[in-house]
Amino acid sequence: MKRIAVVGAGTMGHGIAQVAALAGFQTTLTDAAPDALERARTRVRKNLDGGVSRGKVSKEDADAALTRLRLEADLQEAVREADLVVEAIVEQLDAKAALFREVEDATGPTTVLATNTSSLSVTRIARATSRPDRVIGMHFFNPVHIMTLVELVRTNETSDETVEQVHAVAQAMGKDPIVVRDSPGFASSRLGVVLGLEAMRMVEQGVAAPADIDKALELGYGHPMGPLKVSDLVGLDVRLAIAEYLHRELKDAQYAPPEILRRMVQSGEWGKKSGKGFYEWGNEKTS
Repeated sequence: MKRIAVVGAGTMGHGIAQVAALAGFQTTLTDAAPDALERARTRVRKNLDGGVSRGKVSKEDADAALTRLRLEADLQEAVREADLVVEAIVEQLDAKAALFREVEDATGPTTVLATNTSSLSVTRIARATSRPDRVIGMHFFNPVHIMTLVELVRTNETSDETVEQVHAVAQAMGKDPIVVRDSPGFASSRLGVVLGLEAMRMVEQGVAAPADIDKALELGYGHPMGPLKVSDLVGLDVRLAIAEYLHRELKDAQYAPPEILRRMVQSGEWGKKSGKGFYEWGNEKTS
């Protein structure tokens, strides 16, 4: 695989495009909103500049990555020659299925179609196409250029060749992939959401302040980041949608969203991207 197209230039999409280009892949990033593409270019450049200043990336590699990254507003043109298309749009099953049908029509029969969904059924997305054997989940973690885990989600119809190809791509990006079977929430979301929702209930019940709850997991259990800060980074609106989906699919009370989460989302407190969640993010907010 040499050419990768990323559909969706938001929080996850621009990061996926960045690591793909930095890994040496000819990368095309597309989005239905032209202004989203320009914001993505700025954020990728900022991330690479930060990597250079910290000695994590050489100036030559950063410049080469920017050269390999192309922005394209037209979806069909963006994916036409791609060996791998990674979808990173809104976390809604119908929207993803519709996009996969459109991408399938614009690509060749050997192109692999990957979804960055963190919890939705990859099987249902794959069955919107006529080549479910070439569809896989490729779940990156935020921030993509820092987090090393990639969760590869295979359905009963995903071919071994597809898994092997995408596994190799993830490793080329400097990631450490795991392979899981398609089930609601996969491995990471089922574990992460339970921790996050329980931490929110503790805030709701006045057990401790958010920073102290996070510190309990960071210092007591060696977590690099507490569940409430992680939820702010993921987006509380996204976490709510995932929790509702898992509660609906698995019927377990532990996935029922607490009232504090619903209230914060309704108030526009979505975490880092809105500037406020369980923490105050101020000028760090993203769009």
